[in-house]
Amino acid sequence: MTRFFRFSVLVVATWTVMAAVSPAHPDKVTTEQVVARLAAAIENLKTLRCTIKAQERIGTAYQPNQTTLKLAYNPQRVYMRNKKGIEVLWVTGQNDGDAWVYPNSFPYVTLSLDPNGTLMRRNQHHSVLDAGYGVVADIIHGSPLRQDHSFERSFRYTGDTTVQNRPCYLLESNYTPFRYVSYKAVKGDTPARVADRFGCGEFRVLERNGLTPGQAITEGKTLQVPNAYGRHTVLCIDQKLLLPLLVYVADDKGLFEKYEFSDVVANQTIAPEEFTKDYKGYKL
Repeated sequence: MTRFFRFSVLVVATWTVMAAVSPAHPDKVTTEQVVARLAAAIENLKTLRCTIKAQERIGTAYQPNQTTLKLAYNPQRVYMRNKKGIEVLWVTGQNDGDAWVYPNSFPYVTLSLDPNGTLMRRNQHHSVLDAGYGVVADIIHGSPLRQDHSFERSFRYTGDTTVQNRPCYLLESNYTPFRYVSYKAVKGDTPARVADRFGCGEFRVLERNGLTPGQAITEGKTLQVPNAYGRHTVLCIDQKLLLPLLVYVADDKGLFEKYEFSDVVANQTIAPEEFTKDYKGYKL
């Protein structure tokens, strides 16, 4: 994905600069090494299978979900099925850009829906197009539109931990300047563009300002926008796979979102027919 490549280049460049002023200790892993390895692992993903257990704050309540994911890149193809039996299939260049969605409820027919539209983004922090480790890119990649990269530079390798009985690097950010700020929209702004400008994730822009995905924002309209992705952010990165098994983000209200990745299988061939509507076992 373009976002992953952009993420990798920016993150590696940022930590290369930091390494120049903070010499690495040869006897231990450094922050810049952990971040660079994470960036490279995401960039080099060709396929991914995993189960994702999610907890996302919607309003004042938390929305739990568990999803089985199949993902391939170049071209991007996504298949997801959650515990409620809802299935989603999106394939680059097919179905006029829409996703096939089987709702597993009346009238039990497959729908074609915009992956960035209001229906598919309802009660969802992220688009299906950011499935897998797209959320990690959102957290620390640093958009070219963003002028202040202090949040990305706030991450530190703080030691090792164990997740799912697997040794992990612990990468943390304690960004105390986190707050909502006023922003006056300029011509051409959308919620996604504003989120890229502040590196805060699109959902908060939508929720706080009563906007819808893709909406053209009136020039001059004042929005309330977070100045970063989170106040306290934790990534637990598998030391073998170099991919996160746990992503935890807290803001001024407490837990914002948490993702646990299990049964992670990276870069093993996924047959093309597994990204078709008629694949055995699918109800699409």
